[in-house]
Amino acid sequence: MPLPASPAARARPARLDVGVVGTGRAGAVIGAALGGAGHRVVAASGVSEASRSRAAALLPGVPLLPPADVVSRAGLAVLAVPDDELAPLARGLAEVGAVRPGTLLVHLSGRHGVGVLQPAVEAGALPLAIHPAMTFTGTPVDLSRLAGCPFAVTAPEPLVPIGQALVVEMGGEPQGVPESLRPLYHAALAGAANSLVTLVAQSLDLLVTCGIEQPARFVAPLLSAALDGALRNGDLALTGPVARGDAGTVASHVHELGLVSPEAAAAYVALARLTADRALAAGVLAPERAEPLLDVLAGRAR
Repeated sequence: MPLPASPAARARPARLDVGVVGTGRAGAVIGAALGGAGHRVVAASGVSEASRSRAAALLPGVPLLPPADVVSRAGLAVLAVPDDELAPLARGLAEVGAVRPGTLLVHLSGRHGVGVLQPAVEAGALPLAIHPAMTFTGTPVDLSRLAGCPFAVTAPEPLVPIGQALVVEMGGEPQGVPESLRPLYHAALAGAANSLVTLVAQSLDLLVTCGIEQPARFVAPLLSAALDGALRNGDLALTGPVARGDAGTVASHVHELGLVSPEAAAAYVALARLTADRALAAGVLAPERAEPLLDVLAGRAR
């Protein structure tokens, strides 16, 4: 269900008519959050059955229309589509005349700034890029998780206060990110979150191979402590055989992983090299222990 409007929001009429193009996990939640902030969601689009179900749950009573109709009805149009679909969508909306001059056009992509919306800007749209730094389930639980969530905000200078205000209204915390740095910003977040899931899932699979029936119980305390240490102390939290320079242990790891999963072994070696470099630069790994370790990681037997 949508986030209940605050007393202040209920005391005034909706300030903007909001349209949501794409009721995926993020779009439906952001639309509901804007509705809870006092704006009025007037239209949305969703193609898949899952998207339509999310719209029904989070945006009840909102009509589902084609994207061009959604945008033409909105004073604030949220484009919640995959990164690679943004440019053709913006171009298509401009070509069919769906964008009215003065329409706030917001996308949620982490990768892109506002340049991707240029065809719509030429048609009179006011561009904003606001990216919430969280993963979405597409359920009402996400609404409460927006409280305190950082949002990357990129916009032309006159529109920055508007982007910041929208984020604050949804309970988030705006942080400016320059247009040129959006791809790097997104790579930093996606590399951490997506790689973490892959590494944990791989670890669980390997533990099952070892006969561990409840592998999550083994890794949960270890991963919780490691994440807490990394967030608090960065590279100084590094520990384990790579950070200690235990070349023999690392060699055995590479050998055993290679017998079970060459892909896992290759990932282990690549990450161990990066870990060794960072541990050495941070003073965690002693230089005299780094050389034999790096030889092992380079495939040079000692």
